[in-house]
Amino acid sequence: MADNRTSISDWNPENEKFWESTGKYVAFRNLIWSIVALHHGFAIWLIWSIVVTRLPQAGFHYTTDQLFQLAAIPGLMGSLCRFPYGFAPAIFGGRNWTIIATALLFIPVVSLAYFVAHPETPFWVMMIVAGTAGFGGGTFSGSMANMSFFYPARLKGTGLGWNAGIGNLGVSVVQLLVPLLLGFGIINLYQATPTGEGLYLQNAGLMWIPTLTIAVIGAYLFMNNLTTARASLKEQLVILKRKQNWVMSYIYIATFGSFIGYSAAFPLLIKTQFPAYSVGYAFLGPLVGSVIRPFGGILADKIGGARVTFWTLIVMCFAVLGVMYFVEQKNFAGFLAMFLALFTLTGIGNGSTYMTIPAIFRAQKLSEAEGKGETGRALALKAAGLEAGAALGFIGAIGSVGGFLIPRGFGASIAATGGPYLALEIFLAFYITCIALNWWYYMRKSTIFAKAGV
Repeated sequence: MADNRTSISDWNPENEKFWESTGKYVAFRNLIWSIVALHHGFAIWLIWSIVVTRLPQAGFHYTTDQLFQLAAIPGLMGSLCRFPYGFAPAIFGGRNWTIIATALLFIPVVSLAYFVAHPETPFWVMMIVAGTAGFGGGTFSGSMANMSFFYPARLKGTGLGWNAGIGNLGVSVVQLLVPLLLGFGIINLYQATPTGEGLYLQNAGLMWIPTLTIAVIGAYLFMNNLTTARASLKEQLVILKRKQNWVMSYIYIATFGSFIGYSAAFPLLIKTQFPAYSVGYAFLGPLVGSVIRPFGGILADKIGGARVTFWTLIVMCFAVLGVMYFVEQKNFAGFLAMFLALFTLTGIGNGSTYMTIPAIFRAQKLSEAEGKGETGRALALKAAGLEAGAALGFIGAIGSVGGFLIPRGFGASIAATGGPYLALEIFLAFYITCIALNWWYYMRKSTIFAKAGV
């Protein structure tokens, strides 16, 4: 294996001897710094979920629907960013792209720190500033596409689960730490609020600058490019012709889209529906969803991702019904419990769907290579790996649109009906369609995917 500080050739994780002697150590080192970078991406992506709850206190005169729009726009921009980000590692190299993507995160944190100190900022300008947080959402597709090349098929669910799970914790961390740090005048860009309380909203951006610097330097020093994982954009765009790419994109909106969408909306939902309770409870949702995600991948490795996703979606339907009931009853304890259940289930579903994606491409390519001997099998596995890497990024991009649709859905529902009930009904109907699709394509015994145990 040729190995230098930046590039590795002859990477073959499916070879057990190679994996045990060298591969797993290199993969683990890259995984650590991938997680550090991705953790920052998620944290910065969801900064505005907390910031919007404090804007009225800071002197910004925006309507409730406008506040939900500010919470939603990073989700939309993150979804759009994920398309180029997902293809980038195979074009530029995983290490190189991690450095670039992480460095771009300085833009949203610095711009946030400046503009939240100026209550006269027009709403359209603040929408642009909030939109730059979408750079954080984009990091996920590149990170997952990159790390998928480092692990053998039998461990992809586990490796990707840890990468995404601890990366997802950035959502919980930002929702826990930001409210705690807004009272400290690190740099007095914003004076005390009219109520006499010192509110330093710019800290929500400034707090990430030191650790972002560490993340960029760590990626530069300790990550690698895999030359075997290089592919042109044209080679990767072949996934657009794959039906399963689109089916899994739809299902992933229900799992990851729900996780990131509920994360973006949860603090403001608490503030509007249960104003007597602190938005400080909001961090618990992303926390349980992130912590459980690796176990969703591990469970999927053992019993099949499609099966785990199927039952997870069914239980999610009951959790949504529970949220609907307790919102109507104005019971905060029940509302919180049902939302924590939803977050837990989305975490499990995130892990299982991301294990399913490489398994689907592997099963399809191996089926096409039947009767072509070992050479045909080897070529099929390589093609499956490249397509799966591109699909992980693409599906992640489509799935993350939930980060926009869910908070916008809640905002529109509250504006039209006074509550979130209508939005929850729509989400429930959507989950039912995902259950049907998952069963039809991946669990019916007659399909090649069911036979392969994806």
